[in-house]
Amino acid sequence: MNESPNRNHSRRALYYYIAAILIILVINTIITPMFFKPRVQEVTYTNFLKMVDEGKATKVEINQNRIALLCNKDGKDQIYVTGRVDDPELVNRLVKANVEFSQVVPREESPISKFFNNWILPFLIFMVIGQLIMRFLGPKMGGGNMMSFGKSNAKVYIEAQTGKTFKDVAGQDEAKEALQEIVSFLHDPSRYNAIGATMPKGVLLVGPPGTGKTLLAKAVAGEAKVPFFSISGSEFIEMFVGMGAARVRDLFKQAQEKAPCIVFIDEIDAIGKKRDNGSFGSNDEREQTLNQLLSEMDGFDGSKGVIILAATNRPEVLDKALLRPGRFDRRVPVELPDLQGREAILKVHSHDVRISPDVDYHAIALATSGASGAELANIVNEAALRAVRMGRQIVIQEDLEESVEVVIAGAQRKGAVISQDEKKIIAYHEIGHALVAASQTASAPVHKITIIPRTSGALGYTMQVDTEEKVLMTKEELFNKIVTLTGGRSAEEIVFNKVTSGASNDIEQATKLARAMITRFGMTEEFDMVALETVSNAYLGGDASLRCAPETSARIDEAVFETVKKAHAKARDILNGHREKLDELAAYLLKKETITGDEFMAILKGQNPDDPEPAASDAMQKANPDAVQPA
Repeated sequence: MNESPNRNHSRRALYYYIAAILIILVINTIITPMFFKPRVQEVTYTNFLKMVDEGKATKVEINQNRIALLCNKDGKDQIYVTGRVDDPELVNRLVKANVEFSQVVPREESPISKFFNNWILPFLIFMVIGQLIMRFLGPKMGGGNMMSFGKSNAKVYIEAQTGKTFKDVAGQDEAKEALQEIVSFLHDPSRYNAIGATMPKGVLLVGPPGTGKTLLAKAVAGEAKVPFFSISGSEFIEMFVGMGAARVRDLFKQAQEKAPCIVFIDEIDAIGKKRDNGSFGSNDEREQTLNQLLSEMDGFDGSKGVIILAATNRPEVLDKALLRPGRFDRRVPVELPDLQGREAILKVHSHDVRISPDVDYHAIALATSGASGAELANIVNEAALRAVRMGRQIVIQEDLEESVEVVIAGAQRKGAVISQDEKKIIAYHEIGHALVAASQTASAPVHKITIIPRTSGALGYTMQVDTEEKVLMTKEELFNKIVTLTGGRSAEEIVFNKVTSGASNDIEQATKLARAMITRFGMTEEFDMVALETVSNAYLGGDASLRCAPETSARIDEAVFETVKKAHAKARDILNGHREKLDELAAYLLKKETITGDEFMAILKGQNPDDPEPAASDAMQKANPDAVQPA
């Protein structure tokens, strides 16, 4: 049976008080008598007279009951007190000894004041110090005062104060549909209770970073108009063992008191990782917190309307006990938005931005394949910042297109000093990519070519786009993409008969793509449909690892070599067949530094690129950041 948080708080406070009393006891009984001698000492009248006669007294003070003698001993003032005795010769002896005397006697400290100063006052000081320590360390230690160990740090939004509804969430129609049922239950739980249905106790939002998992959770609370508790998984973990478990108990206690409500735990993988076998070095605090979370999810009554929402981008590391039915019953994918979703997200983030009415959101959505909602919001903001820099009060299409390039490849480095010879090599390199891409049937059209360096390190890039959103890629399309990647190096070899380091990124991408075709996509006859590679952390970049024998790994390497070599040879053949156009396009790019897809296609078709109406397809107006080829 779990102890209540109040009992734990009282026990910790009791331990603190006992420790304070023991410290004060040691100070008063051992340290003070050993190192601090009393300033006032009692002596007999005979010794008092002896000290006066010996000249030790510096001052004497007399009243009706007592006599005090002040002397300097070892450089410190010391007071000796004796009882009053009727001695008519006392005054003469004091005058003879040249001792100053008066009728006021310093009073010795009373027993009550001694008790207060030695016991009560130090205890009060300990209490004040404890309060100050808890207040300053409150955010780290779980509260703002001495009783707040184990208090939850969850932010509480009452009613619809999250300020978000489903109207603020775009590009996640499937996720909103899955969560709409929860909103309906929180509005009218009797409909579900009448038929005997219960809502899932927990809903796990899974997806890449920036796709709007936290925003969805706030929108659910805003739609349902119920209290919303928000806390990060890392806030449960503390240096003190048992603190995380206490915070879980406190969080669920608050949620039960405010039911119906929503509890949102962001980055739940911080506490929900798979438990080990208890070997040395295990994180006891994290495991205790996880065990307490599992226990609380089993213990609370879901019919009261307490819904647990959690978000993670590492679902594969979560403990199986956390994902079983009865805990996180429902798993809602929050994936990267598709073409329509990206267009809707751009419009949502443009609501508060002054944008020209003729802006083509569809073109920008095509240009941002694979972008998350957060990245799209950043693109809109970058476009607004660019408009301000250019002295405009409204965002135009050019600003959005440039902001896409800034997010992908970085800002332009107009001040970079590059020699004319190197510029020529870069120009041929980029034209090599573009010419190879335009010469293949299953390849995305060219949108833009530039040799202006970027802050990301790219000396230039070629931008391509598909005419429509693609979900699947054929073997031919993947191979043509590898051919395009080798086009830059091929152009250098043909024109200059030498190679440079500018193709490093192309080589990396081509090798990675060729290996994926063999190990993951099953696009070879030799290995057929055998999975030779596994991908972990799919939402965080996808770390791949081979799962095969060393002999098989060597054969995979040979197949990768053969695929890239074949693509490289095809690229050289294409460029050799269009050598004149290669020189003409490179000279034009070297002159203008940046050319559009229209200009590129006009030269390729033998037309004047400066014609106001160059012959080019509408697809040339689109851009695909996934196809950017850095020099």
